[in-house]
Amino acid sequence: MSDLSAVKALIFDVFGTVVDWRTSLITDFMWWGKGRGISADWTALVDGWRGTYVASMQDVREHPERGYVMLDDLHRRSLEKLVEKFAIKGLTDADLDHLTKGWHRLNPWPDSVAGLTRLKTKFVISPLSNGNVALLTNMAKFAGLPWDLIMSAELFEHYKPDPETYLGAAKLLCLKPAEVMMVAAHNGDLAAAQKNGLKTAFVARPTEYGPHQKVDFEATGNWDIVAKDFGGIADKLGC
Repeated sequence: MSDLSAVKALIFDVFGTVVDWRTSLITDFMWWGKGRGISADWTALVDGWRGTYVASMQDVREHPERGYVMLDDLHRRSLEKLVEKFAIKGLTDADLDHLTKGWHRLNPWPDSVAGLTRLKTKFVISPLSNGNVALLTNMAKFAGLPWDLIMSAELFEHYKPDPETYLGAAKLLCLKPAEVMMVAAHNGDLAAAQKNGLKTAFVARPTEYGPHQKVDFEATGNWDIVAKDFGGIADKLGC
């Protein structure tokens, strides 16, 4: 393991790393739909919705003249297209808002809260997520995530993996990049963080995408820490 004695803060990818977005959304929507008498293939909707994620952010990146668009708004735009594609009938504007806010109501992985609580005893801990500030704040309240602060791509008006996010987080914390460790279940996220001078920790979430997962079953880079869960990261960092 690398010399990590200078690390003072841990920043976390959230969707897939801290919370189980797929199972949370599918379960939430199935029960909600049953109560509202609305029938739909919620699994297909959720998978399709996540499938629009990267492209929607790339569109913002490619059109700076339009200004930054936060993730809640990107999610709503994508949802409207998917509802039409899947011919889901009977949804009101309030229903679409409720479904969009499903991303605010995600459940943590079983090890997340206990692991974060241990890590918080020694380090500043914060998300560094493409989710907007309100989304991440509401999620933290819902899931009991013990963050010290909320850092979001929205603060920098850049989505990961743009350098402005990683370097912006270090700057807000008044730390050098090497004093900050990025924790993620996605090798690509860690590669971008490492390129910008941050330390890195990988934790595998092999069921994030359910049967559709094709990558990130294991660490594929030279990361500073590789662990099976947040408790393992806490062990390696002496928490």
